[in-house]
Amino acid sequence: MPRSERESMIIIGAGLGGLSTGCYARMNGYRTHVLEMHELPGGCCTAWDRGDFRLDPCVSWLLGSGPGNEMHQIWLELGALQGKEIRHFDVFNVVRGRCGRAVYFYSDPDRLQAHLTELSPADAALIRDFCKQLRAFRKALAVYPFLRPVGLMPVMERWRMLASFVPYFNVVRKSIGVLMTDFSARFKDPLLREAFNFILYEKHPAFPVLPFHFQLASHANLSAGVPEGGSLGLAESIERRYRKLGGEVTYNAKVEEVLVEDDRAVGVRLSDGRELRADIVVSACDGRTTMMELLKGRYLNEAYRRLYTRTIREPGMVFPGYFTLFLGLRRDFPDADPCTTYLLDETEAAALTGIRHPSVNVQFRSRHYPELSPPGTSVAYVTYFCDIAPWRALDEGPEQATRSRGGQELHTLPVRHGRGYYAAKRRARETLVAFLERQHPGISDAIAVRDVSSPLTQVRYTGNYDGTVLGWQPFVESGETLEKLVKRHGPGLPGLRNFYQSGVWATTGGLIRAAAAGRHVMQFICRDDGRAFTASIDESGPSPTHRVIEVGPRPVPRPVPEGRPAPVESEAAR
Repeated sequence: MPRSERESMIIIGAGLGGLSTGCYARMNGYRTHVLEMHELPGGCCTAWDRGDFRLDPCVSWLLGSGPGNEMHQIWLELGALQGKEIRHFDVFNVVRGRCGRAVYFYSDPDRLQAHLTELSPADAALIRDFCKQLRAFRKALAVYPFLRPVGLMPVMERWRMLASFVPYFNVVRKSIGVLMTDFSARFKDPLLREAFNFILYEKHPAFPVLPFHFQLASHANLSAGVPEGGSLGLAESIERRYRKLGGEVTYNAKVEEVLVEDDRAVGVRLSDGRELRADIVVSACDGRTTMMELLKGRYLNEAYRRLYTRTIREPGMVFPGYFTLFLGLRRDFPDADPCTTYLLDETEAAALTGIRHPSVNVQFRSRHYPELSPPGTSVAYVTYFCDIAPWRALDEGPEQATRSRGGQELHTLPVRHGRGYYAAKRRARETLVAFLERQHPGISDAIAVRDVSSPLTQVRYTGNYDGTVLGWQPFVESGETLEKLVKRHGPGLPGLRNFYQSGVWATTGGLIRAAAAGRHVMQFICRDDGRAFTASIDESGPSPTHRVIEVGPRPVPRPVPEGRPAPVESEAAR
């Protein structure tokens, strides 16, 4: 069949990459069917209810949430932000040292420079240099390309893009050529020397200075806020846009194989044995599962095979997973900052199984999303970057299981783990609650709901390799290899026609990149079919509104009410 006649498409996965692919496919006239093994859209961009609380683990900042950059256009095309209030905090993150001192990372470079210089006058020159670069990045965001993949840019367009970066060449060159670990080591103040590594909540040893500037600059430009309704609300908005465009989605549908005939992807086989056919198959689910299980290792050239069999297993090539603790609290804690990274001592860290770095990030999510919990209550969300291996060593059961209920297959139901696994979760929970009690007295007595999850929980719900949320790491061999392969072959595999990949495994992490991947893959598909790619902004809802929230001193918290019922437990379910 000539490629110009391709009309139907199966998309594996209803995360943001899959839903984005479906939206752009419908905008370009393809019939689409999204298959998702979970019962909700969003993948990692999700939330769940426990009692009166909606627990939201994903969007702490959303790149492109405000205008002045190409990222914002993508969200508007997907209907993700229309009609919502976008909340912006003047502080990106607070880092509190073991000594009790705190660094407030204001995204505005003037306020940041003044605050850091007050903390350490001896570092004034280095602080001034960092903030000067941050000011330049605020302007550079307007020309940063997101709408079209570089591999599809005509020569003149590519030259125009490069020319637009000429004013920022030196600042980009300097910030991408120095690791943050090396830059931060230049500070004389011991807290600044450590705190700069935790601007982005956790420590990223392979990150140069550039992504720190990019995130802070977006935040300062009011384009890295949080959208009303939270993570699941974001995913549901995109799903509504997809359905309005005429797309079809089926939940509780787990794909077990991509069907291939004559070196062409022709459909998929589901776990219940059904076979669905289409002219095009796009995988927007876990990359290793796609390559090694759904395609059974076929069509991997030497570079792809190395990437998925060797590189992926090397330390630092894939983003780690998280350990998470949610606490639904019966009262507000107005003295709590929305987001704080605490640096721990080794004794505290030793009780936290799998911890990568001695630090925890604490967010009071009710400051981000007050609509997700009852008035007068709050939600604390505590996380740390976490290796999965120590949790697997404690596990005694399957990581994922398909069971039938009411004649329907379900794929994300709880599975039994070993006693050691539950003991480790309980120890981590008790350690973190005790730590929070020292920071916010009275929090223990205010707990109504507790919810704990490990990287194995992420595997159960999404199938993601080693429980990762973001997939490939940028700035290291894995991310750089992937970029080269996509430029050379597009988001497909050499030798296999009618197959493409989308989502975070077709790029290098982040919600906006997952969404942009859907736009990009459809541009490749339209090119292959000789169609002119088209996209349009969703005009069915009003433009988003924006509100800036100041982070500063707050009143002393109220006394803890007495005589409250015991908290709801849900560790085993997660």
